[in-house]
Amino acid sequence: MPSKITVGVAQARTQDTVTETLSALNRITRHAASRGVHLLLFPEAYLGGYPRTCSFGTAIGARQPQGREQFLNYFHSAVDLGDTPTGAGDDWVQRKLPVAEGKNHRGDGTRETLERIAKETGVFIVVGVIERAAGSLYCAALYVDPSRGVLGKRRKVMPTGSERLVWAQGSPSTLKAVTTHLNGVPVTLAAAICWENYMPLLRQSLYSQSVNIYLAPTADARDTWLPLMRTVAFESRAYVLSANQCVRYNELPEWVTGERDEKISTHYVSRGGSSIVDPQGQVIAGPIWEVSADDMSDSAADAVVDGLIISDIDVEDCERGRLDMDVAGHYSRNDAFKLTVEGLDLNPPPL
Repeated sequence: MPSKITVGVAQARTQDTVTETLSALNRITRHAASRGVHLLLFPEAYLGGYPRTCSFGTAIGARQPQGREQFLNYFHSAVDLGDTPTGAGDDWVQRKLPVAEGKNHRGDGTRETLERIAKETGVFIVVGVIERAAGSLYCAALYVDPSRGVLGKRRKVMPTGSERLVWAQGSPSTLKAVTTHLNGVPVTLAAAICWENYMPLLRQSLYSQSVNIYLAPTADARDTWLPLMRTVAFESRAYVLSANQCVRYNELPEWVTGERDEKISTHYVSRGGSSIVDPQGQVIAGPIWEVSADDMSDSAADAVVDGLIISDIDVEDCERGRLDMDVAGHYSRNDAFKLTVEGLDLNPPPL
């Protein structure tokens, strides 16, 4: 049975609108497909935008009208996935889409656009989104299979610091791993978003589902991030893919900065740092800094493109690594330690 696949990480930045960002995602994914990529990860909050530098006009005990206006703009920039159930699985995939106003889709059509791109390219896409549901915003990740469409979404369970001002807490039931076949190889994958990776019990909930591809979309570009990714890989005996945005201040979406001013500082507000790490904790691609997949030219189809890192991996390396450590199995001492997660079955999903 084959065990090798090609994975990629797109260090890309959010554009001014969801439509423009989807167009960039389409172009980057097609380029990745031309280089043989089977799975491609995009950063946290890629669709909808990470509200970097925003204060939303708040202080303890006070909110300013201009802050509410900024939140309104952010709310409108978020993705509407429609009335979708929590978590992942066949019930979501197979549910008949309602026909409303002549449109055979839920929400604003973003889900269907992603499914079309995945189907046309043959690339399994994992992408960070800001999702609006009722009056709340969630930082989420979507799993988009080329043949079956969106397998599920998961919402960040614990927004970090001031993120809690604008993002609601997601249900832990969405931590369910998903399974698919890439290049004929069965894989189990799941995502932990940004500082969720600093939550040991959350990490263990993913390890318990026997993931062999662990995804970490992030907004953290500090030097401390890569050591964490290496720890996660060594601890889980999985391949770890981490994607961050690379963006200068004057490249932030207009709803963040207002009218563009050419004199605005061009310093980086996020330098990137995307990487791929193997199950022994060795960095096999990246980290890359101060480059973006958005800056590649259309004529560079056969070149090594800055901002897009690609690696061939052998998923059987995950099983080889479990010879001496398997924190979800023989190394877990499950007679002594127990983990339960509200609403989540920790048994590995069927392949």
